Amino acid sequence: MAVSMIEAAEHYGVEVNRHGKALCPFHNDRNPSLYVADDHYHCFACGEHGDVIDFTANLFGLKLYEAAQKLAYDFGITQDKPPTKAMEEKLNRKNEVQRLKENEKLCFTALMAYYKLLQEWMVVCAPRTPEDDVDSRFSEACHWLSYVEYLVDTLIGGDSYERTEVIDMMMTDGKLKKLQEYLKKHRKERSYEQER
Repeated sequence: MAVSMIEAAEHYGVEVNRHGKALCPFHNDRNPSLYVADDHYHCFACGEHGDVIDFTANLFGLKLYEAAQKLAYDFGITQDKPPTKAMEEKLNRKNEVQRLKENEKLCFTALMAYYKLLQEWMVVCAPRTPEDDVDSRFSEACHWLSYVEYLVDTLIGGDSYERTEVIDMMMTDGKLKKLQEYLKKHRKERSYEQER
């Protein structure tokens, strides 16, 4: 028996509305900012996200293996019986899942930082009159903002297949590393401009 993210959230006292939104238990949430899907969760306010095992681990301060055991016990998956083959496979894939989660966090962080930078350039670097030269940063923002927003939205609200596709695309040909270096360069330029 597999436990969905929604089942676990509701079992542990988190009320999920029909839109999949709930008050986040990981920070002092006054408006529902936690999105709960069948296979993952994401908080738009504090940034917490992961699968049902991550949720249980974070909620109760457990290690991932202990969280998986708690879910198994609480949902009657194992009652003094050996773990099911599916549970064993899930635990054996922990390293692979952990690597994927780390890559997802790295991709999300970099894409979100780039998205915010593009939003800033869209406003700050926009031509003020028709005669003004077009700043290359404004052109970049016009060209990439919608696409980067789509990638961020996919990492937040997409299913596991869609999120994996974005992660794979970002990890191919060093795209993530190039983006991180690009952002680092712009942070240095900004801090240098602020010091002047």
